[in-house]
Amino acid sequence: MSNVESRPEEIECEAGGAPGGPEPGGAAVEILTSREVPLGGPRAMTVRRTLPQRQRSLIGAWCFVDHYGPDDVTASGGMDIPSHPHTGLQTVSWLFEGEVTHHDSGDNHAVVRPGELNLMTSGAGICHTEVSTQDTTTLHGVQLWTVLPERDRESSGRGFDHYVPEPVAFEGGSALVFLGSLLGSSSSITTFSPLLGAELRLDPGAALRLDVDPEFEHGLLVDAGDVTLGGVTVEPAQLGYTGVGETSLTIRNTGSTQARMILIGGTPFDEEIVMWWNFIGRTHDEIVRYRQEWEAGADRFGRVHGYIGHDPDGLTRLPAPTLPGTVLTPRANPAARAQTGRPS
Repeated sequence: MSNVESRPEEIECEAGGAPGGPEPGGAAVEILTSREVPLGGPRAMTVRRTLPQRQRSLIGAWCFVDHYGPDDVTASGGMDIPSHPHTGLQTVSWLFEGEVTHHDSGDNHAVVRPGELNLMTSGAGICHTEVSTQDTTTLHGVQLWTVLPERDRESSGRGFDHYVPEPVAFEGGSALVFLGSLLGSSSSITTFSPLLGAELRLDPGAALRLDVDPEFEHGLLVDAGDVTLGGVTVEPAQLGYTGVGETSLTIRNTGSTQARMILIGGTPFDEEIVMWWNFIGRTHDEIVRYRQEWEAGADRFGRVHGYIGHDPDGLTRLPAPTLPGTVLTPRANPAARAQTGRPS
């Protein structure tokens, strides 16, 4: 998915706090709230963005979390994102409902379906398109990005992976582990840094105690339901963050309907990055060069074949926004521990 904001913000991170506190003996939890971002056009589909933001930029190598739907495509027009570029990252597409076609300049063509992972690696540069299918009436899911480490961001090449995880049943719910390992299930997808990604479903009144890697920090995005993480309420469209050092996480569904969540995690990403629009680099000058090359149609990004948008007279290629008048600086990230507003 593209960041189609006409004036993408340069974000400086600062410590935040979570309402309430953890249950005795439980993990400390920091709450990250979302902001609404339109995905362009007169009938723009709105997404709820929890990463990046001033409070926190990264969870492991996860650097971007968009949550959308359930969206009535007949009212919003659905998803229709023309060719747009990426550098230095991987896109992770995960749907709950609806379907999206994907075409990229690595000559990869696919349909994103619910419960199936589609992961695209940009390498030094890629461009792609995303369009909800004609028979999709409701679109609902998440789009996430991960940062590529310095050693891999130029050499990893344009890649595409598809994976269909087998459901893992546990008392009171089920899980689909699409990256990393959890609950005895492991994804076959190789990542460039240690990562975890899973969809969790919890029945009404159920509780789940997860054994987790203490070297990971974690984020729990609630899609639906009345959920607590370590005793702290995480509302739908919020992201509950826990820092490193935790060996277990306790999630409860305190409501009367099924809860659905996305759990992400990874080891803290300690490289400085500059992130602007759809580009991740390491310096201001790199971002300037990426923008210039995209506008010039340079070979770095290639060409997309197969894109058919909803509007026959619409754009086939997104122009880059204007750069801010200041020097883009690396994003700082708070220490990998939950900022709860309580004395440590």
